[in-house]
Amino acid sequence: MSVRCVFIKGISILGSTGSIGRQALDVVDLFPEHFFIVGLAAGKNIEVLKEQIKKYRPRIVSVSDDCDAATLYDEFGPKGPQILWGEEGMRAVAACSGADTVLTAVTGTAGLVPTVEAIRAGKNIALANKETLVAAGALVTSLASGHNVQILPVDSEHSAIWQCLRGSGPGEVNRIILTASGGPFRKQPRDLANVTVAMTLSHPNWNMGKKITVDSATLMNKGLEVIEARWLFGLDYDRIGVVVHPQSIVHSMVEYTDGSVLAQMGIPDMRLPIQYALTYPRRHFSNMPRLDWLGMMELTFEPPDTDRFPMLDLAYRAGRRGGTLPAVMNAANEVAVDLFLEGKTAFASIHPIVEEVVGRHSVIENPGLDDILECDREARNLARGLAANAKG
Repeated sequence: MSVRCVFIKGISILGSTGSIGRQALDVVDLFPEHFFIVGLAAGKNIEVLKEQIKKYRPRIVSVSDDCDAATLYDEFGPKGPQILWGEEGMRAVAACSGADTVLTAVTGTAGLVPTVEAIRAGKNIALANKETLVAAGALVTSLASGHNVQILPVDSEHSAIWQCLRGSGPGEVNRIILTASGGPFRKQPRDLANVTVAMTLSHPNWNMGKKITVDSATLMNKGLEVIEARWLFGLDYDRIGVVVHPQSIVHSMVEYTDGSVLAQMGIPDMRLPIQYALTYPRRHFSNMPRLDWLGMMELTFEPPDTDRFPMLDLAYRAGRRGGTLPAVMNAANEVAVDLFLEGKTAFASIHPIVEEVVGRHSVIENPGLDDILECDREARNLARGLAANAKG
């Protein structure tokens, strides 16, 4: 008689009300017999979080501040989940007992400290927060190795590489190739001075949060992914390439030493890599749409236009230099993007602000977590000052 092996995993989600967090809960809904929600951490979207609490009944919840925590306590009372707030609350959700996997889907380096906390608590990390490895790749990967923790890529590109690498032997990989959609301005006239926020957020293929969508438009998102790939897959930067693939069907590729290339393909839907990360090492059936092979007209590839979008080259330079420079670059970019979304700076000003902050930084080699957080803080202050001076 055969015995059916059923796995059950407890999941905590950092960033549960954001785009990735909501899509992760869609995946949980597909497999109610395999997943249960232990903890949820969110920002200011309290109404969405309330509905998530009612549906998934987590043990612990964290929000941005004490006022929002009080609002939730008024709603759910002492019989509801433990309700915390701020960084301490997010760290508690990340380390909460009962969670096997922590999905880090918060935006920016806000995900770094709770990810470190989750690793120290022995949780596997489903990583949708690329800034964590950009800012502290050496520290985080070493810590994960020391705690026997898996880092499971959720970004579609890194998930694709991860899937293509399964079964590969030592020395078989020549290089990896990350694909980029090219963003909304791939065919835009060269002058991007009059680009609006609405134009920038109109991504042709993907449904993503605002910050990552702006990064896609500048190609910084691909630069961050290059640095993340270096730490996930242990390859130097000369062996990590980028091609623009406007259809977003080929999610990335691995070129082997014999010249063979394996590509992972699928519809542009983040639920697919989220599902793979959460069910790993298994691959489960889902009812998500399949590729329509006869309906696809063409798959095209072209080099990235780094003259118009120099952020990709900047990320390569920062990654190669290493130390605290990638963290500084990332922090400056986060500030510049936020200012653009708030209407306080122009799209065309994002790169000059980040370039200036990077150029002024004195790199710390082999930084600890406190070094990284301090350099992050200084870079943010400098970026805000540069933006204010430019506007003034």
